[in-house]
Amino acid sequence: AQKEGLPLARKVTGKRLGIIGMGRIGRAIARRAEGFRMVIAYTDLREVDDDLPFEFVPDLVQLARQSDFLMVAASGGAQSQEIINRAVLDALGAKGILVNVARGSIVDEAALVAALTEGSLGGAALDVFVDEPSVPEALFKLDNVVLQPHRASATIETRVAMGELVVRNLAAYFAGKDLPTPVV
Repeated sequence: AQKEGLPLARKVTGKRLGIIGMGRIGRAIARRAEGFRMVIAYTDLREVDDDLPFEFVPDLVQLARQSDFLMVAASGGAQSQEIINRAVLDALGAKGILVNVARGSIVDEAALVAALTEGSLGGAALDVFVDEPSVPEALFKLDNVVLQPHRASATIETRVAMGELVVRNLAAYFAGKDLPTPVV
């Protein structure tokens, strides 16, 4: 470990990435991770039917255990409330990194703060929080966490695409056709 200056970092090339949620965002993350030659595995409510070249791991704790980085890209809701709990964080381990770009409610924040404080989790990068815009005060005091306001989609191109998708959904609805992105 380095005593002064900037701390040394770890490379991602060849590391193991676990993705929770293999929808549109999970797949986009996987495509980018392939560029770093990461070993990718995922979990979801069920195995994705497509011919994905990634291992499906049905058990979240097992996925965390075999990952260096655990990326949360799952949808929110009752079925995913605090599924990232102490058991998952402990399985990820003292060198593991949790990245949450999905919903704050998916992570048990108290367990996350405890794991980061104790050093049983290596680090976290968070762009979402349970009580946005409020962030747990304890997270500000930790040097093994990166906090980002919920702005992952804050680019001109992404916001234009979001607006165009709304228009396509409205046009399909009023034409009596199937919606491009139905909410079920």
